[in-house]
Amino acid sequence: MTEDMSPAERYAAAKLRAAEQATALAPFREMYDFGLDPFQIEACEALEAGKGVLVAAPTGSGKTIVGEFAVHLALEQGRKCFYTTPIKALSNQKYQDLVKRYGADKVGLLTGDNSVNSEAPVVVMTTEVLRNMLYAGSRSLTGLGYVVMDEVHYLSDRFRGAVWEEVIIHLPDAVTLVSLSATVSNAEEFGDWLDTVRGDTEVIVSEHRPVPLWQHVLAGRRIYDLFEEREGQSGSRRAVNPDLERLARMENSRPTFGRDKRRGRTMREADRERERRQRSRIWTPSRPEVIDRLDNEGLLPAITFIFSRAGCEAAVQQCLYSGLRLNDQEGRAEVRRIVEARTAGIADDDLHVLGYFEWLEALERGIAAHHAGMLPTFKEVVEELFVKGLVKAVFATETLALGINMPARSVVLEKLVKWNGEQHADITPGEYTQLTGRAGRRGIDIEGHAVVLWQRGMDPGALAGLAGTRTYPLRSSFKPSYNMAVNLVSQFGRHRSRELLEMSFAQFQADKSVVGISRQVQKNEEGLTGYRGSMTCHLGDFEEYSRLRRELKDRETELARQGASQRRVAAAAALEKLKPGDVIHVPTGKFAGLALVLDPGMPSGRTNGHRGFDAQDGPRPLVLTAERQVKRLASIDFPVPVEALDRMRIPKSFNARSPQSRRDLASALRTKAGHLVPSRHRKPRSVAADDREISRLRTALRAHPCHGCDEREDHARWAERYHRLLRDTRQLERRIEGRTNTIARTFDRICALLTELDYLEGDSVTDEGRRLARLYGELDLLASECLREGVWEGLGPAELAACASALVYEARQADDAVAPKLPAGEARDALGEMVRIWGRLDALEEDHRINQAEGVGQREPDLGFAWAAYRWASGFGLDEVLREAEMPAGDFVRWCKQLLDVLGQIAAAAPPEGTVSRTARRAMDGVLRGVVAYSSVG
Repeated sequence: MTEDMSPAERYAAAKLRAAEQATALAPFREMYDFGLDPFQIEACEALEAGKGVLVAAPTGSGKTIVGEFAVHLALEQGRKCFYTTPIKALSNQKYQDLVKRYGADKVGLLTGDNSVNSEAPVVVMTTEVLRNMLYAGSRSLTGLGYVVMDEVHYLSDRFRGAVWEEVIIHLPDAVTLVSLSATVSNAEEFGDWLDTVRGDTEVIVSEHRPVPLWQHVLAGRRIYDLFEEREGQSGSRRAVNPDLERLARMENSRPTFGRDKRRGRTMREADRERERRQRSRIWTPSRPEVIDRLDNEGLLPAITFIFSRAGCEAAVQQCLYSGLRLNDQEGRAEVRRIVEARTAGIADDDLHVLGYFEWLEALERGIAAHHAGMLPTFKEVVEELFVKGLVKAVFATETLALGINMPARSVVLEKLVKWNGEQHADITPGEYTQLTGRAGRRGIDIEGHAVVLWQRGMDPGALAGLAGTRTYPLRSSFKPSYNMAVNLVSQFGRHRSRELLEMSFAQFQADKSVVGISRQVQKNEEGLTGYRGSMTCHLGDFEEYSRLRRELKDRETELARQGASQRRVAAAAALEKLKPGDVIHVPTGKFAGLALVLDPGMPSGRTNGHRGFDAQDGPRPLVLTAERQVKRLASIDFPVPVEALDRMRIPKSFNARSPQSRRDLASALRTKAGHLVPSRHRKPRSVAADDREISRLRTALRAHPCHGCDEREDHARWAERYHRLLRDTRQLERRIEGRTNTIARTFDRICALLTELDYLEGDSVTDEGRRLARLYGELDLLASECLREGVWEGLGPAELAACASALVYEARQADDAVAPKLPAGEARDALGEMVRIWGRLDALEEDHRINQAEGVGQREPDLGFAWAAYRWASGFGLDEVLREAEMPAGDFVRWCKQLLDVLGQIAAAAPPEGTVSRTARRAMDGVLRGVVAYSSVG
């Protein structure tokens, strides 16, 4: 092809190749044995040009390549790169990947419980660690050139999302930010915000999956395609497989058994047989059957998502009991070798407690569970074996979908409903996309497969809607906290802090939501100007005249309303005086005329033996009309007070349901009272006639110059339109006011509370405030108050561990039925004092309108882990502690790691003259042992 080019064209091509070779991207591309995708090249080129980037792409598309290019640029330029991830497991995984590529001397790791080579030019860390470094003004930030925020869509997380925004806002301007996100529907909006707070940011969105995903439904013995593939159809326009719709109709239909006496039995037997045949095609296969079927179809390895830890463990047991084996002898031996090497540091007694041998048996067969209740080491082993192809069937909770690099050929969803902490709810399109995004391994699989198990009542159309929708909007969960407030005021002062908070994505979204309203206000104001011109009168100020007319109308309306209310009260009072046997005249309504009261129908609590109604309904008398109808009347039938015209006896034998009884009593009613004429109710004199304000307004109106204008009514119509539009505009402005500056207003309330507690003095932070600045977490203020009041002074290490556990622990499900077991003595007293202090803080928050329901403020400390923390820190064995706590090992280790974190904060923040700091360090030594101390990194 070069021969066909002219000398000038060949020169230009050679010059272009030389320019490409001169870039940093060229040698970086040679480090990979596959070509980069267009979106990766575009993002890398933007980075090299000095721009920040936001890359939104599907799971498994390789967006981390862009983050690795930022690492490459930092090393080439002699600068630092921090690579942040949302969870420690991801940090550990990324650390290992980067060590393999660049060597252990150039890569470090910083998580809550690990510190490896922290001054290296490339450091992998959790996002919280970077946030804390920024607030502390760490020297490690010197020379920082790039920050990669992996899984940046975590800022939607209502518990931890604020950390991402804090980092983005507070990073030095010279740092280039690389944001990597799952596919979100408002990436451009997020990019606009990044452009505002970080400067020039390129938004690169890729919807393309490198490995195509096929959607299926497994019903009975058959795997159905979810969509019917037709020419010219794609995406959400694809038609649902008619076979699936037919299955749904068959399941929903029920046989109608005939009543023909001669053929009835034959028809019922035929219907039962047909129903048996239908059901034989629609049953939901068992978990071992699903795995066996996928194995036969060549669709393993597979991840089956079960939204329950117990369900995951039960699935593994069911597969074991069924005799399922997915590994050959060589594979079993390799599994045992890897597992024994990775668990060599765990004591034999602990392995027995952790169910090691049952777990190993399942792994050797190629089967495993993966959930947060497992020991972290066990989870890491499962991940490693799965990537190596030695575990082929994993039963996992949805936490596995949150970024761990564990792609599979197939993903199975047992159900489309999960428990969200409050109720069973349908999974969202975003969750469905996140879960099924694991299917299809790049460079290994030609295609990925998402398989949903048929469940009774399934709607294929609804499933197609889930699979075909890519709606996953990024919503900020940013809220100011007490720790954030003192750190911001300490660095920037209160005024500048407010400005910084107004730069948050939360405020950006709130402000953007009022753009449409603001546009409408602007249009309204233009309309008001036109209306004001049309109602101008040459005789005087028509706006003033219009105001007088409106005030007069409003006063007349108010008095009329008061009069109507008084008449209703008088009518209700008259109804309350009625008794059975009273003859009355119903003034209006369908049953107007002569009537006999059978039951006064008094409201509840005032029934006098009669049937009662709600008090707000008023009396509802049951009457017999002269036309023999028995009806329950309402207050609307009595617009004026009613009086008894006469009385007559109601026979004891009277039965309202008997036509004869009604006929006889109605006849007696007409005979006794048919000649009576009700007295006409005199309409009372209008209150408005004697009202001084109305007289004043009428006089002022007649005296106004505009009253004599020939075009007065024409002007008045324009004035009415003007004031109606003005009222609507004021409502819109109030809506705008309610949505803007919301973050700053919350910050002001927090600062007011902190000022009352002497943590702040204007733009200065007190000594107590500086202590609070070192305490992070949901209960930062409670921890600071406990230190200030000396609640933990004199406690032993295990007792302090018990108290500190209440600052981090939060039960998965609230259980108020049984009080938690607590250690006796001083620890119990200290825990009680912590709850008392929280009660005082809660009342203060209410006074300052700090609302916990909005994610701001201090939740009540949870004492549910205090006994387990106390026993473990006291040196008791894992078996005994777990048995008493009734808690999975993984949960126990996770809470202990968080306990270690808060104990470290307490040790750093406690007054040096007290005993708490030393006790906290000794408590950390007591907690950091056994399975808690074991770590696969470092």
